[in-house]
Amino acid sequence: MSAPDNSVLRPAVVTPTEVAVLSAASGARIDLIGEVTEKTEVTGVSLRAQHVRTGDLFAALPGSKVHGAQFAADALAAGATAVLTDRAGRDIVEAIAGPIDCAVLVHPRPRQVLGELSSRIYGQPSRRMALVGITGTSGKTTTSYLTEAALMAAGHSVGLIGTVETRIAGIRQPSALTTPEAPELQGLLAAMLEQGVDAVVMEVSSHALELGRVDGSVFGIGAFTNLSQDHLDFHPTMRDYFNAKSLLFHPDSTVHALRTVICVDDEWGREMARIAGENAVTLSTGDTAAHWHAGPSDVAVDGSQTVTLTDPAGDTFTMTVPMPGRFNVANALTAVAIASVAGVATAVAIDSISEVAVPGRVERVSRGQDFLAVVDYAHKPAALEAVIETLRGQTSGRIAVVVGAGGNRDTGKRPLMGEAAARGAELVVITDDNPRTETPSEIRAQVLSGAHAVAASERPDGAEAVREIGDRAEAIRSAVAWAQPGDVVLIAGKGHEAGQEIHGVKHPFDDRIVLAEAIEEILTERSVPSTDGPARSRRHD
Repeated sequence: MSAPDNSVLRPAVVTPTEVAVLSAASGARIDLIGEVTEKTEVTGVSLRAQHVRTGDLFAALPGSKVHGAQFAADALAAGATAVLTDRAGRDIVEAIAGPIDCAVLVHPRPRQVLGELSSRIYGQPSRRMALVGITGTSGKTTTSYLTEAALMAAGHSVGLIGTVETRIAGIRQPSALTTPEAPELQGLLAAMLEQGVDAVVMEVSSHALELGRVDGSVFGIGAFTNLSQDHLDFHPTMRDYFNAKSLLFHPDSTVHALRTVICVDDEWGREMARIAGENAVTLSTGDTAAHWHAGPSDVAVDGSQTVTLTDPAGDTFTMTVPMPGRFNVANALTAVAIASVAGVATAVAIDSISEVAVPGRVERVSRGQDFLAVVDYAHKPAALEAVIETLRGQTSGRIAVVVGAGGNRDTGKRPLMGEAAARGAELVVITDDNPRTETPSEIRAQVLSGAHAVAASERPDGAEAVREIGDRAEAIRSAVAWAQPGDVVLIAGKGHEAGQEIHGVKHPFDDRIVLAEAIEEILTERSVPSTDGPARSRRHD
């Protein structure tokens, strides 16, 4: 048995909870194995045996391939004092526990009660802080960073939980999931609270809402950005996808937010506002009636935007959005509205977001080249369309897009990714994203089918044949070599990610680093005189 994974953040001090209390709170039956009683105490909770610490409740849940109870012996040997499982898991525990004593909490649907039990074990931390949950297909990360900045500017000690990283009291660590599993989330919230955090901003995925990862959390504010096709490998339909998101807003949901902020620029947002009812604070960057409005954007050379905001009282403010794209105006307006609901003065919120940088979101990479190079996390059709449209407004030159699609994910969006790229860019290079366990060439073929379906008349003037280069680094070099002064090179899909998963193995790979290296190589090549005559042309057709 390996040592416990101490990278899983937990509070240093936890008041013990008796299993009898957990039983009463969840309705789980208590079965006692060996010399233990209902007064057995629990001081933590873990979903994975390798994370177990002394005094833990081990959550042994049924899985698609193996039952978590199969790992109960390891968990008990590591110091777990109790196990939460179903009836089948209880039988497994009794068979493999051997001489180790333990209390077993038996519930027909253990995952359903895991979040609430985790919260109770860690002292219900979300009830003692301002917890902001942000959900939507796109914009969660950017809105989270902007909201964090606004709350910090108002004097709050803020925690951040999301796709890129988790931040607590200056400590940064990578995030494996957009929203952690329930035991890890509640332990993390308690650790943040222990270290003086009084407000937490977190991204809330549809998976987290559907699978109960945020159960036991009390959201003071819930925010909705937008909805477009994604995750249809998990949700059968867009309606199912929407319904999962709506759990954060529906008054009958056990995790509904006490106050809500909803962007009503799309029909999904307008429906979400109707579900939330009078509780909803709405915002729009268009003509839809809403409490908050953003006027047209005045775009600077560096891509930043100046926008006039109108608040619910009709007062106007000038806001600088440090990133390009109308979608980022919506993200910024959402953050300002969240901050306002949280009691932050609008002027303070606006001032705080003017220089926020979000990793891998329309992130510029510059090595002195005479073309614009950008890395963006756009891995959904609507997001890719939006970022290409944004970059089109920043250049009089051409656009190259390097893009792929992730493996073991929604296959229906793959042709749509290719189509979006082909409609928007003069050069499209289809490459590998994170193939995971799928065959890379098969994924590329699906993306290519969408790109090839776009008629020549529907592509930009001067568009070139779509390229297929499986090696992502080579694909990036190809696009960089193609670029001329004033052009744009967009590397889409992975953004902040520092690895590429191929055949189930994650290899180090950061689009920003590879793009920078490719630019440096091309600049070096273009500066070296040819031995056959004049210096090499800057044109690489």
